[in-house]
Amino acid sequence: MGTEVLCLGESMALFVPAEPGAIEQVRTWTRTVGGAESNVACHLAALGRRTSWVSAVGDDAFGRAVVAEIAAAGVDVSQVEVDPHRPTGLYVKESNAAGSAVRYYRAGSAASAMGPELLNELQLDGVRIVHVSGITAALSDSCLELLRALAAAPRKTHRLSFDVNWRAALWAGRDPSVLRELADAADIVLVGDDEADQVWGESAPHAIRELLPRPESLVVKHGERGATLIERDRDTAIDRPAIFEPALQVDVVEPVGAGDAFAAGFLAATLAGDEPQRRLRAGHLRAAGALRTHGDLGDPLPAGLVAKLLDADERTWAQTRITRNEGPRMGS
Repeated sequence: MGTEVLCLGESMALFVPAEPGAIEQVRTWTRTVGGAESNVACHLAALGRRTSWVSAVGDDAFGRAVVAEIAAAGVDVSQVEVDPHRPTGLYVKESNAAGSAVRYYRAGSAASAMGPELLNELQLDGVRIVHVSGITAALSDSCLELLRALAAAPRKTHRLSFDVNWRAALWAGRDPSVLRELADAADIVLVGDDEADQVWGESAPHAIRELLPRPESLVVKHGERGATLIERDRDTAIDRPAIFEPALQVDVVEPVGAGDAFAAGFLAATLAGDEPQRRLRAGHLRAAGALRTHGDLGDPLPAGLVAKLLDADERTWAQTRITRNEGPRMGS
């Protein structure tokens, strides 16, 4: 069986503090792997979807570790290139519930050298979704041209999924207006209302839809409040009424990675042909697991709980709280 979802983008060695204290005093660190697109791929693989991750890493210990860990999550890494001349990128993350400061060391990395010629090498036969993010567009001119080539390429069997994934630090000296171009060329778009406000000066779902009229599905995430889905009816080519689904209550340990988890849950449910509310809930449920950990992936919620909550009544959903240690407390 071939790949259902192909995720393309840079992944790096990720270092997080292994002890409490101010960042300048930390002496012990935990090395793991971080990258928006590979996070989505790992979550999708855990959800039973056949997933590939495409990128480039350096011919170094960090690159080998990154590829090995993503492969261990059940993701096909056979299309990852090893660059003998450029290093694997890395980043350092402080970690707390309010948000995490990130320091990137990725300039000149192997993945930043990816370009539109990669499109000719991608194995897209049978692929149903190609998932990318705006992070790649900020890495280099050649990476931006790769995304433009993907957006312009024929889509015989797949839909293009684009997560805006705004990272202000990566766009210093670059023009972020291309994010609207790339998002509007996709079939599925995910964007936080805070991201849209920073990049486009709009945060309301209907206003973002006016900026991005072409995608079939537009998901606007509202952080801890929930998410809104605006979707076009394929028969009439007219937007259906927007659907809002509140997020679960979660005792947050650290928020980085939750957006990738949400994307994976939503995309997996989309592949399954689920109804809109169920797709949004699938995203929230996957994100809840990521919110309870310092790592980018986290431990998923128990499968039995997920099954119950996907089809729970609105009161039970609203009253359920996902705690840090004791597990979920479901409403009655």
